[in-house]
Amino acid sequence: MEKAYFRDKVVVITGASSGIGRELAYRLAAQGAKLALAARRTERLEAVQMECEQRGGQAIVVPTDVTEQAQCEHLVRKTVEQFGGLDILVNNAGISMWAYFDEVTDLSIFEQIIRVNYLGSVYCTHYALPHLKARRGQIVGVSSLTGKNGVPTRSGYAASKHAMVGFFDTLRIELADDGLTVTMIYPDFVATETRARAFGPDGKPLGKSPVHEGEIMTVEKCVDLMLPAIQKRKRELVMSLRAKVGQYIKPFAPKLIDNVARRAIEAGK
Repeated sequence: MEKAYFRDKVVVITGASSGIGRELAYRLAAQGAKLALAARRTERLEAVQMECEQRGGQAIVVPTDVTEQAQCEHLVRKTVEQFGGLDILVNNAGISMWAYFDEVTDLSIFEQIIRVNYLGSVYCTHYALPHLKARRGQIVGVSSLTGKNGVPTRSGYAASKHAMVGFFDTLRIELADDGLTVTMIYPDFVATETRARAFGPDGKPLGKSPVHEGEIMTVEKCVDLMLPAIQKRKRELVMSLRAKVGQYIKPFAPKLIDNVARRAIEAGK
């Protein structure tokens, strides 16, 4: 990968306080990017900012709740004021759930997940679009394999990721003549804090991951795969071998893929 590609690129990363967003910020900072770090937890963002600057990048902290349109507009405006433009928007902020639908007692989690995962991406993209067009820039959407296939216990999460994929697939076509590209990222299970914070059936965070975190893809490996895909402006990145094989098999044996998804959740990896 040509490391000079990201030098002086202005990049907004939502969900930058932990997991994939944090690791991506570290890597881009080491390559000389100019970063706007967005999430709700200011203290964590400031810690990420310090690490990014130690690695040679420039970074600003913009505390942002992506469910609030005004805060998304503020994020983009502060970025452009600080760095003079915008090259890449990474829509990474997300929340999840882990509950069978017939066991859910708090239906508000479905609205909350949609607001963060889908509408948060819509709002940020809307305000970023004029600036991205000006630089023939790039939108990166961090989806999930559940954006391609339904998965037990993740009904609301899968719905939000399907919506996100449909939105960005449409934008890719609409914006092609503007020289603006869309790259969709489809991680398999990645070892982050997401599942511990995921909603349980009662609407409260699980507090403990139901997945064997030590036996799944590390966040470092995930970002290793993401960076070349972003640089090459690839249409999409499906990360795991089982996911790639599953995409070929699904049109011919959809029930088999359903069973694979069921076993993955039951095994927790």
